[in-house]
Amino acid sequence: MLWRIYAGALGAATTFAAQRLIALGWRMITGSKPPTPTDPDTPMIEAVSWAVASAVGVGVTQLVTQRLAARHWSNEMGTNVPEAGKIKLAI
Repeated sequence: MLWRIYAGALGAATTFAAQRLIALGWRMITGSKPPTPTDPDTPMIEAVSWAVASAVGVGVTQLVTQRLAARHWSNEMGTNVPEAGKIKLAI
């Protein structure tokens, strides 16, 4: 349970930061703010480009965060990261 809280909190914080950085990168590259996909005046190619950039950026951030968190957990706790979704009972 502690691992899930630890990984979830790190994931949420880094996802928020990644979204900010992706938006900043979009502004630097295109010179305009990120498009609103629900705006009917936004060209489809621009909306799709933004969606792909966001998905890739957040996905890579989550992968890197989970790997670093697992390494940190192992170093600090002295155990491997608990397997997700598996409950171990000692009877």
